[in-house]
Amino acid sequence: MAGSAVAAGAVSRVALAALPEPVSQTSAATMAPLQPDSGRPYHPVVTLNGWTLPWRMNRGVKEFHLVAEPVVREMAPGFKAHLWGYNGQSPGPTIEVVEGDRVRLFVTNRLPEATAVHWHGQRLPNGMDGVTGLTQPGIAPGKTFVYEFVARRPGTFMYHPHADEMVQMAMGMMGFWVTHPKAPTPLIERVDRDFCFLLSSYDIEPGSYTPKIATMTDFNLWTFNSRIFPGIDSLNVRRGDRVRIRIGNLSMTNHPIHLHGHEFSVTGTDGGPVPRGARWPEVTTDVAVGQMRQIEFIADAEGDWALHCHKSHHTMNAMGHNVPTLIGVDHSGLAKKINNLIPDYMVMGERGMADMTEMEMPIPDNTVPMMTGEGPFGSVEMGGMFTVLKVRAGQKPGDYGDPGWFKHPAGTVARESVAALAEPSRSTSGGGQAMPRRDPSAASAEVRVRKPAGGHGTH
Repeated sequence: MAGSAVAAGAVSRVALAALPEPVSQTSAATMAPLQPDSGRPYHPVVTLNGWTLPWRMNRGVKEFHLVAEPVVREMAPGFKAHLWGYNGQSPGPTIEVVEGDRVRLFVTNRLPEATAVHWHGQRLPNGMDGVTGLTQPGIAPGKTFVYEFVARRPGTFMYHPHADEMVQMAMGMMGFWVTHPKAPTPLIERVDRDFCFLLSSYDIEPGSYTPKIATMTDFNLWTFNSRIFPGIDSLNVRRGDRVRIRIGNLSMTNHPIHLHGHEFSVTGTDGGPVPRGARWPEVTTDVAVGQMRQIEFIADAEGDWALHCHKSHHTMNAMGHNVPTLIGVDHSGLAKKINNLIPDYMVMGERGMADMTEMEMPIPDNTVPMMTGEGPFGSVEMGGMFTVLKVRAGQKPGDYGDPGWFKHPAGTVARESVAALAEPSRSTSGGGQAMPRRDPSAASAEVRVRKPAGGHGTH
């Protein structure tokens, strides 16, 4: 066992009969933290729109059973995707262990092709690293392999295939792994709330169900744990809580994750805890491809605070990338003519895209509006990688329920001004030139810019 992953065929029938019963979950709700009932104690995490995989203790070894299989994931109410995942969901369940635990993981393959599991960031025997062809044979369909190693260091990790990786990860195969410290350490503080989620992206055309696995950069759905706004649950905390949020990126681009209303520090990566001298206050941290970031802060400001990727097109749903810019174009006369031929024709885009959130135009089956979400003051006009941190003085310890919308104290909400306004100052300067032209008499020209319609490039 110490050298490499072992095929089920090499395990006795008695041992196979004793496999841990696989546990499956299809609900997209955020499950309560799984309190440990065996093994060493720890403070469990909450997986956003996910859950933690139960285990059993077998002669001092913590045993898990992962099943790689096709799944149906509800990405938002009314929108489901046909993905591949683990134990009924994509992402798969979070695995929680304690530093020093000996871990045995049975992996059963119910996919139509071979797979393997790479334990991203773990220090383990080379033969347990899960790279098909390099450190082990692939797990053929219908077969079960077993991995076994000691969780040597605490931190924030993930697991994913290293077999036909482009296809299997594009189909949603990934999961979170947390190794808790076995004893107090000055670099890992105890927190009151500990959340985790993975960043991923998909290209699913409106009206269809299965991702386009050959897409390299031009994705149209950006997700927290394979959920898109408004289907992403809020993170609900008590005022004064010390909060940790663990974020892993298995999409094809980086994501600057931004939190409103608070400053945080990056306290850990998949390489381990960050030394205190290397931390600084931030409100945005960039999570590159294949990286983990662990942020911590004191939730000392009540309210409903946005948490989102700061790439603006990553907070939209089901985007069409080849739509020309029509801002400033008056096509009302043309619209009347088109309405004679197409009675339901609607003008879009001449004043921006926000009007689309209020249009009740029909959309294809099995998709969601590009910009959506209803807040206490109207449309939020968001999608994709967007959710809310809800901080409340009255949130009870251990209560992760949604407290509803924040009740703002009187006089603390931005409002329309009815006072007479003076004409605002405006700059009329054309700006200086570091290297002015020798002949300044050339006539000036006004340039109108139109973005190319070739997609988003590398995002």
